[in-house]
Amino acid sequence: MSSRIEQIIEEIEEFVDSCKFQPLSSTKIVVNKEELEELLRELRMKTPDEIKRYQKIISNKDAILEDAQSKADSIIADAQAQAQKIVSESEVMQIAMAQSNQLIEQTNAQAQEILDKATEDSNNIRMSAIRYTDEMLENLEKIMSHTIDAAGTKYNNFINSIQSCYDIVSKNRMELSPQAAPSSYTTSAEPSAEEEAE
Repeated sequence: MSSRIEQIIEEIEEFVDSCKFQPLSSTKIVVNKEELEELLRELRMKTPDEIKRYQKIISNKDAILEDAQSKADSIIADAQAQAQKIVSESEVMQIAMAQSNQLIEQTNAQAQEILDKATEDSNNIRMSAIRYTDEMLENLEKIMSHTIDAAGTKYNNFINSIQSCYDIVSKNRMELSPQAAPSSYTTSAEPSAEEEAE
């Protein structure tokens, strides 16, 4: 079952794919700002919950190890109790000791196997969670970068449009009155230092 973040990312991809291309361009699209901002806002709200969920999965590693350690301790305790009983009830002490030592070794090996398996499982869970979180953040980074590029293009197009209108007005004015001094006002396609600071 996919997470809500994966669904939102798919919705953003579908939204971008559904946008129309700008005139005379095969790479730039016209984006509905409100729809895109709504999707990004929901993605921003859901991201902390997803990260917390995977942090909880990672934290379960300690619980898995503690449970495995508890089972191992219980097995060892039972084996030691059984070995002690064998020693106390057996008439041949050496045989009893050999049997008890063998039993303890077997249970220790079994306990170690349980611990190793629990450690491997918890590490696999942790790596999967980290990998998924990294992929999710990478997708978010790409979306934000695309949004920034689109906003910059829209700003430059707006400035170019204003400059074109200004040039036409200035030209018409000069044609009507050649003696009129041209206006000293000029526009620039690049934002000023004050605009960049804002």
